[in-house]
Amino acid sequence: MNLVARILPYAQIILSVILVTTVLLQQSAAGLGGALGSGDTQSFHHTRRGFEKFLFYLSVVCAILFALFAFLSIIIKA
Repeated sequence: MNLVARILPYAQIILSVILVTTVLLQQSAAGLGGALGSGDTQSFHHTRRGFEKFLFYLSVVCAILFALFAFLSIIIKA
């Protein structure tokens, strides 16, 4: 248990860097025109393909792992 408590903060740092990177690399579907109200209505539905799909799934997995590691660190310290 002591080994897990020592490794866990480093794993959280690595996961947080990966999570921030994947979120920042994802493209916005709306763009600036959609934010100002002048976007076209056909851009509402967007299908993820290729690398964009991989980034989406990677960010979801990293977010879940980060939350689980955070709960695990709370349980270990208690």
